[in-house]
Amino acid sequence: MAHVQDNKVIDKIYVIRGSRVMFDSDLAELYGVETGHLKRQVARNRDRFPKDFMFRLDYGEYREFLRCQFGILKQGKHSKYSPMVFTELGVAMLSSVLNSKKAIHVNIQIMRIFSSLQRMISSNEALKKKIAAMQRKYDYRFRGVFEAIKQLLKDDAQSGRKIGFRG
Repeated sequence: MAHVQDNKVIDKIYVIRGSRVMFDSDLAELYGVETGHLKRQVARNRDRFPKDFMFRLDYGEYREFLRCQFGILKQGKHSKYSPMVFTELGVAMLSSVLNSKKAIHVNIQIMRIFSSLQRMISSNEALKKKIAAMQRKYDYRFRGVFEAIKQLLKDDAQSGRKIGFRG
């Protein structure tokens, strides 16, 4: 079974237009196919890839993305054509148009990584909500403590006393 290191996949997931996406060239590399082959398969099956599954970056977005990732662009190093980017749903759909065993196994791995990223994001959001609820619940009880600490800090700053080594 074909296996790619998880961090190699994670490093190829970007957030563009508010969606987690992967570039056509990165997916082709992971699947072990030519980027042109991947694009032809998508073009032959265009109905399977609505805008929430796959979209093309406009030229300005693509240039800006490259600048953010690589700094100064070298002439001829990057494609002059705007790439296709695939959302999680689009990556899932690719398994139906790319039929190699490697593509299928790597696709399963990518879907698992997308799923674990979503779980991590959800758990972080839940944690933030719990902390905010605790602050609201206990803030009035500790208000006196916070005020005392603020007063101590204020008094120390006003005293003009220097802290540290005296030479």
